[in-house]
This record gives sequence, structure tokens and C-alpha cells, in this order.
Amino acid sequence: MPIEYLHTMVRVSDIEASKKFYCTLLGLEETRRKDLDGAKATLVFLSEPGGGPGNEIELTYNWGSDEQYDGGRNFGHLAYRVDDIYETCQRLMDGGVTINRPPRDGRMAFVRSPDGISVELLQRGDSLPPQEPWASMENIGEW
Repeated sequence: MPIEYLHTMVRVSDIEASKKFYCTLLGLEETRRKDLDGAKATLVFLSEPGGGPGNEIELTYNWGSDEQYDGGRNFGHLAYRVDDIYETCQRLMDGGVTINRPPRDGRMAFVRSPDGISVELLQRGDSLPPQEPWASMENIGEW
């Protein structure tokens, strides 16, 4: 029986802060949303533009919970291919996101979501030529 990838679920403590990160700054789109009264949770599914169901992120918000989520390295990371890693990192930085591993090589960067989920950004196609300020930026924190 073949297996089919559906989505990755991450718990979030603030849906609006998470949507700003994933949608406004990173460029994903909300594809659907479910309020689960019995579970006291809201599920928000995000995909690349025009992607629709499948290969999605499911943001799970548990109503009334004050639990702190420590994603950390035991989770690993989400990975997205982007058209211009420098432009993407600049947009994220302008939006208040720390670039934990800058794209010094024009190929790869790491950032974290508002809930500490590690997100890898990879340049589509060949690496871009190194350029400042990225080439001389140091790593910050964990990625």
C-alpha cells in the first residue's frame, strides 16, 4: 500500500503571530481552517501559494492553554525552497525575525517561528553569489 505525505503539525501559542510569520513574512497561504469544539482547538492549514491540500503545515492552537512550546532541535526543522534567499531573509529580518544562520553561502539560512520551530530556507537552483551583509553575518542562537 503506498504511503502519502499529508502535513506536518506544529503547536502554536498565538495564531496571529504564527500567521504573520508563515503567511505575511514567509509567503505561505491559509488553505483551510477547522475549529474543533470537542478538542478545544483550532487547526489552520498552510501551503505554498496555489498549493492547496497536501504538503501542508497544520498550525494547532489549543484554546485556553498557557503551555509553553519548546520546539527545539529534537523536532528538527521545516524546510522551504525560495526563489531569492537574500530577498526572503531581508523580508523576514524587516519583519522582526532573527536570522539565526544567515545565507552566507547564498544557499541556506535558518530562522525560527514565534514558537521556536526551526525553519530552513534553501535557494531554488544554484547558490546565489555571496553578498553583503549576509556574507559576514555571524550565527545567532540555535538553529
